[in-house]
Amino acid sequence: MVDDNELNRLRDIVAPAPGTDAKARALEAAMRAYDLDEKTSPAAQGSAKGLRLTERAQKLWSEIMQKKLFATPAIAGLVALPIAGYATIYMLQEQPFHSGGDEKITETLADKPVARKKADADAESRDAAKALAPASPPKPESAAAGGLTRQGALTSNAPPPAPSGEFARDGGASGPAVKGMVGTTAESKLMVQPPMPADQMPLPEQNRDRVEDFKSNPVRAALEDPVSTFSIDVDTASYSFVRRSLREGIVPRADTVRVEEMINYFPYDWKGPDSASTPFNSTVSVMPTPWSEHTRLMHVAIKGFDAAPAEQPKANLVFLIDVSGSMNEQDKLPLLQSAFRLLVNRLRPDDTVSIVTYAGDAGTVLEPTKVSEKDKILNAIDTLTPGGSTAGEAGIKEAYRLAQKSFVNDGINRVMLATDGDFNVGQTDDDDLKRLIEKERKIGVFLSVFGFGRGNLNDQMMQTIAQNGNGTAAYIDTLAEAEKVLVEDASSTLFTIAKDVKIQVEFNPNKVSEYRLIGYETRALNREDFNNDRVDAGEIGSGHSVTAIYEITPKGSGGEQIDRLRYGQASVNNGGVANADEYAFVKIRYKLPNEDASKLITTPVTSANEVADFDQASTDQRFSIAVAAFGQKLRDEDATAKFGYDKIMEIATAARGADPFGYRSEFLSLVRLASALGGNR
Repeated sequence: MVDDNELNRLRDIVAPAPGTDAKARALEAAMRAYDLDEKTSPAAQGSAKGLRLTERAQKLWSEIMQKKLFATPAIAGLVALPIAGYATIYMLQEQPFHSGGDEKITETLADKPVARKKADADAESRDAAKALAPASPPKPESAAAGGLTRQGALTSNAPPPAPSGEFARDGGASGPAVKGMVGTTAESKLMVQPPMPADQMPLPEQNRDRVEDFKSNPVRAALEDPVSTFSIDVDTASYSFVRRSLREGIVPRADTVRVEEMINYFPYDWKGPDSASTPFNSTVSVMPTPWSEHTRLMHVAIKGFDAAPAEQPKANLVFLIDVSGSMNEQDKLPLLQSAFRLLVNRLRPDDTVSIVTYAGDAGTVLEPTKVSEKDKILNAIDTLTPGGSTAGEAGIKEAYRLAQKSFVNDGINRVMLATDGDFNVGQTDDDDLKRLIEKERKIGVFLSVFGFGRGNLNDQMMQTIAQNGNGTAAYIDTLAEAEKVLVEDASSTLFTIAKDVKIQVEFNPNKVSEYRLIGYETRALNREDFNNDRVDAGEIGSGHSVTAIYEITPKGSGGEQIDRLRYGQASVNNGGVANADEYAFVKIRYKLPNEDASKLITTPVTSANEVADFDQASTDQRFSIAVAAFGQKLRDEDATAKFGYDKIMEIATAARGADPFGYRSEFLSLVRLASALGGNR
């Protein structure tokens, strides 16, 4: 094959005066040299099925010259026509055309390195042919255009336009032709696609999840700040969100990890009250800390009264469902529909269900309907379709209107908001939504929020309106989670036994130097809020279990992190201090669902509450502490910096206990995933 250097040298030689005999002899000598080179040169790169298009054209030219068919008119006509014909033959031979074709046009790496060189050689061959032959008669425009278009497509280095129909590349065909492309032949792993223009490249999916930023609770000196006050939290959204992140191979952001929600995700067999007259019971224990030899854990466990189904009041539920365009994903509206079908099948015939949707405008899909007409309710759920923006404010107002319309005295009146959290029409400010929910809460209708999907989840909004709507917030990422929240935990999710539940702990500086509340950062209250019945707090449902854990530093243990006050010792060295042997004093304030005045429960914490060895603590206590360690580890907190995932795994495995639904086994798998993704940081 003639290389570039020879062509350049020949191009620079001054051509002799044209002569018929000289031209014939020169062409004949050139063809003989070319044929000799073809016999001795190594095989060309690329497909072994046959010669390339330009090689076939050159071979044809050689045969024409050997047969002396070089009359001026014939040469001019034969220069272009065989090239166009062979281009067509080449395309059909290499990529056969089938009406239901099972092959795709591909481009191999072997063709790439020589593409520019062969294009240049072909161009010079055409220039040489033009120099040897006089101008040929003009061809019909259609033929010329067809030949030049196909030739240009084969020799150009620019990416070709995206094909369609039978010749679409890698399933790029549009319309019905896609169904015919089976692709039964194996394709080389070296096959590459033409580069996509920068302006056509898809942008990476933007994660617009909104989560409230917060800092972990600090270590506090009992002498300076002996009182800790917070609202209880029975939400579980954080655990579900963490689980989904880890399963997708992502270490969750610290702000998505609310340790108290991870602890309270699991059911615990804490000791409950003996009768319904007392809505819940509290148990306090003090035990060694597995991640620090200098501190101890004060474990506060609360168990709500578990009302029997026959004792549960009638339910008036309004499903407020987001059907905006952002819900058009498999883990959003379709999962939501399946979840609410599970709930409807759990309700009793005399319960009432209404359905309101919102997307641009709010609409009533189903007026208040008894569950005895279950098919009508399920059909209304099944016919929901996504589309439009999210008029959240209008939807909430309509839902409250229907709740009032079918209000049940001494019953359960609740709006159940299901959304991905995208409120982009109406009152979009969380404070505005908060005021709206607080105002409507006074009529006795509570509100719970269920989040779906990812990438657009407004967790901050969910937490705000759930906390101020006397309800709970849950994140549903699978149908199994929907079953847990809406079927297994239906009683605690729907039936409130106590509202505005607050906890206040006063630590004795004579026994405790420092303390730190694990979690509940977003539920902190001022000290004076504890006795103020106008301040809203969390709710406890039927059979609900709530856990709070303090890490305390006993006085004189050597684990203090805060320097002592120079002038503060006299206040605790007084021998007349009352209750000097107590670690702390725990107070719990609550209201019954239909009352506005709070009641108080108190528990002193003494040496009688101590557990000498961590392994002597109950299975549930040890497992809850393992979850607390895991949550702190994910948040990369100092307390657990040197406490590895392997230690958490060891505690949780030993304390798995009875696990009828597999929740604890699932937790163990998440610890393994976190260890693999983040290491023992």
